[in-house]
Amino acid sequence: MLVINAESVHQSLNFNELVDALDETFSRPAGMPQRQVFSLDESASHSDAFAVLPSWNDKTIAVKAFTYFPDNPQKDPKLASLYSKILIFNRVTGEPQALVDGTSVTYWRTAAVSALGSRYLSREDSSQLLVCGTGNLASFMALAHASVRPITQISVWGRNQDKAHATMTLIRNQRPDIEVIYCDNLETSVRNADIISCATGSPTPLFPGEWVQAGTHTDFVGNHNHDRRECDTTLIQKSAVFVDSKINVFAEAGELLIPIAEGQFCLDDVKGELAQLSQSTISARESAEQITLFKTVGTALSDLVGAQLVYAKLT
Repeated sequence: MLVINAESVHQSLNFNELVDALDETFSRPAGMPQRQVFSLDESASHSDAFAVLPSWNDKTIAVKAFTYFPDNPQKDPKLASLYSKILIFNRVTGEPQALVDGTSVTYWRTAAVSALGSRYLSREDSSQLLVCGTGNLASFMALAHASVRPITQISVWGRNQDKAHATMTLIRNQRPDIEVIYCDNLETSVRNADIISCATGSPTPLFPGEWVQAGTHTDFVGNHNHDRRECDTTLIQKSAVFVDSKINVFAEAGELLIPIAEGQFCLDDVKGELAQLSQSTISARESAEQITLFKTVGTALSDLVGAQLVYAKLT
């Protein structure tokens, strides 16, 4: 059994292959029970947690396990808040194949899932991308979206200007052909964007939904909590809403659950999930003027795809 570290993951993956692999996998039968997240400290508002995410397809059985200890960096700068591993098995024989670094795979697959959603939901001529967020995921999100649409300009917004410029440097290093600029006026950037991709830890909406113009595609990945959200009810109401996985989003995403609690939205209003887009069983974007919204909280099947692709590259 191989033990595959983060460096090998980053060297093995690229967005063109990963997005296509996700599309193919989501178009075929697979198993993916609801993920289980266990709180280790019920008394804390953002408690330590342990999670298990199983999935399988015709080639691979996978289980991702991760720990989330949000106070770790405060205890020791060398400690991360999240640690993750993916164990994969041969679907035919059950033989263990590899233990893969899950944190690095998560960056890649999260961004690639958003890019796949964009390939179905954003306008084909989308050229202006706004990325909200400056964490470890931000540059992956920008590069993934730029792999599926003819992006000519990327604006990066964040509350910490130094982190925003660091994110911009990471993007420029990979895509020197794209103009990368700092967003110093969020309203202007939102109004001008063709695609808005948000990956922040914000508990409240990042901008008013009324700023989002006709034809825009929006993408929200930063929130996994029922009482937090990156977008407001107005945007949910004016958008055609799609999700990566109903079973997970409907249990965790405040972007939908808060408007439902307000009586302004219902789960039946969701147009569909990623597998249905890949299988062509639902309509994607219906017009150039339609606003589309893609909410993701992550799926075990996308972890499987990332780990499976890395393993195939190294064997």
